[in-house]
Amino acid sequence: MTKPKKNVEREQRIENEIIVDAHDPEEQAMGWYYYLEDKLLFPLTATAIVERETSPLQKGDRVKVLGMASEDTCRHEMFVKLRWEKRGLAVPLSQLKPSAKADKDTKEAIGDWHYWIAQGYML
Repeated sequence: MTKPKKNVEREQRIENEIIVDAHDPEEQAMGWYYYLEDKLLFPLTATAIVERETSPLQKGDRVKVLGMASEDTCRHEMFVKLRWEKRGLAVPLSQLKPSAKADKDTKEAIGDWHYWIAQGYML
């Protein structure tokens, strides 16, 4: 992912709504977790936009996202749950792009997470 130009509106939303009062990476992670859990409308259809060693998804795979993974799973990166080969699987949210049919809040929240990652910010 290429580093995008600074987006003042996103930066302010992240600072004032998502990681507000976060004093360390764990608190930032929980801020992100609850923001995404609140904003994403599940289930949602998404497409894998990149391949990751930690995920079986290949670029272009379409999946149905069922919800956020557990808080423990999301301590260092945001993961979402989906059904994969008759079982549940958590994949990185940064690997997915929501379908055009996703609601505005879902697209914006996933865009915020992608922006955060692309800027090189870490949890």
